[in-house]
Amino acid sequence: MNIGFDAKRIVRNNTGLGSYGRTLVNDLAEIVPPDTRLCLYAPDEGLEQLRRQVTPRPSIRFCYPQGSTPKWYWRSKQIVDDLKRDRIQLFHGLSGELPVGIGRSGIKSVVTIHDLIFLRHPEYYKWFDRKVYEWKFRKTIQEADRIVAISECTKRDIMLLGSVPAEKIDLIYQSCSTFFKLRESEDKLQDVNARYMLPARYIVSVGTIEERKNILLAVKALHRLPADLSLVIVGRPTPYTDYVKHYVEENRLGDRVLMLHNVPNADLPSIYQMAEACVYPSRYEGFGIPVIEAIQSGLPVVACKGSCLEEAGGNDSIYVDPDDVVGMAEAVASVLKGTEGRDLRVARAQKYIQRFEGNDVASQMLDVYRQLVPGL
Repeated sequence: MNIGFDAKRIVRNNTGLGSYGRTLVNDLAEIVPPDTRLCLYAPDEGLEQLRRQVTPRPSIRFCYPQGSTPKWYWRSKQIVDDLKRDRIQLFHGLSGELPVGIGRSGIKSVVTIHDLIFLRHPEYYKWFDRKVYEWKFRKTIQEADRIVAISECTKRDIMLLGSVPAEKIDLIYQSCSTFFKLRESEDKLQDVNARYMLPARYIVSVGTIEERKNILLAVKALHRLPADLSLVIVGRPTPYTDYVKHYVEENRLGDRVLMLHNVPNADLPSIYQMAEACVYPSRYEGFGIPVIEAIQSGLPVVACKGSCLEEAGGNDSIYVDPDDVVGMAEAVASVLKGTEGRDLRVARAQKYIQRFEGNDVASQMLDVYRQLVPGL
């Protein structure tokens, strides 16, 4: 049996889609039958440090295009010829798309769709990019034999925006590591505190600093929160970052807002654990990993309504409208250290998120594959 995977994100993306693909392939390699080959098709070798995160095994091999064909064309269409040459019986598009023509090739196909934000919130995308993403989505749901959604929210979006019947979609939650449940040593906490010059009291937000993530809502809420409470924002900057910085400067909040970029994963648990609460005011997400990380770290979470965040954080996190500054401030104030019911709220949330921890994605995915290729 030969299974192919779209490995572009595996070799190029450090987190997110890349992490999803590498984790899935590594886990599948441990449970598939011995005669099964996992072939990772990428338009180029990408980054060595990411390729090396795929555990070397005789059953795994990377496959790249031959000749001078443009990479985008190979991945979008010509790859089908390579899949047929390599006798691939099933192909998995790990990042929401499949090559054109795979439906006619006789090769069974599965696609994982992480979110449809480009349809839900087109205002965050350039016109041309949005049209390309939409075209790929429409083609993919026609080509795919099975569709995997990573959250109930994404499944609903696929059904509503793609007119896809529920019986064609499998809900398989993205697995969440329990890494953030481990308590850091006092020495580590002090080291991280000193290196990043963290405030004495702060709430934390983790995620790319972009308009859709809506971090300005939390910044504005500071006006209504205790004067000794700060906001620490951890994430990759985008042009929106300058907009937030301008607001901070104009409103004299510079001593209460700290932005940290390029923070290694090894330091994140300490930053979470020294905070009083986590805010995640994103307008729309396909899942909500930072919400789960924060709860694992022992923090109450305040997030926004309207996407998957209620699904990620459960009933004991608090959700406000993404434009409600007063609501955000009141919610944060209600979960700061010393407030009544805070510890119980966190304990219940930690029990709730156990459904995402150690989620055996590979076994569930193998069941999907076997629906299409009996005997695998």
